[in-house]
Amino acid sequence: MKKSAKRALVTVTAIGAVLAVGLATTTVVNAVATGRESDRIESYGRSVTVDGRQMNVVVTGSGPVDVVLLPGFGTASPALDFEPLVTDLAQDHRVVVVEPFGYGLSDGTDRARTTENIVTEVHAALQELDVDRYVLMGHSIAGIYGLELATRYPDEVAAFVGIDTSVPGQPNMDTTFPTGLMAAAKNLGLVRVLAAVGGDGLDGSVYSDHAREQMTMFTHRNSMRPTYLDEMAHIGPNFERALGTTFPADLPLLLFTEADNATNPDWLALHERQAASVEDGTVVPVPGDHYLHHTHAPEIADGFRQWEAARDLTTG
Repeated sequence: MKKSAKRALVTVTAIGAVLAVGLATTTVVNAVATGRESDRIESYGRSVTVDGRQMNVVVTGSGPVDVVLLPGFGTASPALDFEPLVTDLAQDHRVVVVEPFGYGLSDGTDRARTTENIVTEVHAALQELDVDRYVLMGHSIAGIYGLELATRYPDEVAAFVGIDTSVPGQPNMDTTFPTGLMAAAKNLGLVRVLAAVGGDGLDGSVYSDHAREQMTMFTHRNSMRPTYLDEMAHIGPNFERALGTTFPADLPLLLFTEADNATNPDWLALHERQAASVEDGTVVPVPGDHYLHHTHAPEIADGFRQWEAARDLTTG
């Protein structure tokens, strides 16, 4: 073997050894950290039994109108994520945050994460709480799940309020995700490394250091787990199933939407068309990014109050 070939082989072998040692290290560190964090994650809310498993819910405040909050896809801890908005709304509403299976403190599940199954489970949780008339408010993919819920249970949903919600027919939702590689990345500790490098992206003026620490630990706990990955794998089929569907025509609709979505110039128009599909639809453009409730909770709460004041949405 020529010297140059030998050098190349040695170099490749050395690189492989370094990578192997690195991955072994991140795997061990991840396993140890995950074990320690499981004891530091603080409980909140209460559990209800759905399909033989425990689903976590948080009920806050009181008032004549019940507001049910549903999270966007992959939200590690919906209760903590929605906390600024819940704190405001709960001053004069009863607010119910539902953590679907695989989210927050809820159990995971091996039941397919189809829209139909997710909605059935959320509805079962609300039935356990005797919440049978409410304003449904949701973020991101909750726009798809909320559409199904409102259509299936029109006597229960008094109105729908979207926080930059997904819309049937929005582009690029037919992506096939490499869920196997993602699961491997989590087990190897690479997801933890990337999260540490990227930061939590949360505003320190809105979320306390303690809340941010808890949310980070929930992220390590719930992201890329089987329930999470199964829902990710069903995103394409769930959006395909929603094509051509609309909210009931007589359902009041309020949509807080990014005013300027650089990746999708038609984002606002999509929501305006959705609002126009019902008799009482309103779109409120908000100058912010996708997580509007992180940075604009007071505006969303006040905007909702002004909107509901002109309508009889009493649910209690």
